[in-house]
Amino acid sequence: MRIAAIAAAIVLLTGAVVVGLNQASSEDGTKVSDSADAPTLSQARSRLAGAPAPLASLHAQASQLLSGGPEALAERLQSLQGYPVVVNVWASWCGPCRQEMPVFQEVSVDRGRKVAFIGVDLKDNVPAAQRLLKEFPVSYPSYEDPDGKLFNANHLAGVPSTLYYSRSGKRQMVHSGPYLKADDLNADINRYALVAK
Repeated sequence: MRIAAIAAAIVLLTGAVVVGLNQASSEDGTKVSDSADAPTLSQARSRLAGAPAPLASLHAQASQLLSGGPEALAERLQSLQGYPVVVNVWASWCGPCRQEMPVFQEVSVDRGRKVAFIGVDLKDNVPAAQRLLKEFPVSYPSYEDPDGKLFNANHLAGVPSTLYYSRSGKRQMVHSGPYLKADDLNADINRYALVAK
């Protein structure tokens, strides 16, 4: 009798774990984005065709790692004045960064004709970062931050972190932690990047 009860409990526990993993749900039961939902690089290019020139220049460098660090990023931000900008700081060694990559894949394509997206790869091994970008191709480039200068200058708490800039180039907010749902990222873009200032 006792063995049967233990076996039944194991079966129930295993079933609950399998269902939970298959649903890949967040705390509130909504589906978390996964890479199967994300557009491929060719689908992204097709959907982003005809974007304004400053944004098209980002799309032309999709999933590339760019050198130049914080200085090059500052120049890029200057060239994007007039557009809201979302800067995502990530690293290949960061598990939560990997979790949120499908969200950025999806949202950057959905909104990339009006909103600029840029990545920053923090203190990373370049081949590992390139492998991650192959696995999760994004429609925008990432600047290398090998010494953590941008990370330190912005007083970031950890990775992933997302910085929001208004059309005038003013930093509005820093979000710490991963975005696991497109709705959450979209809400913060609306709240912080699309402000008038």
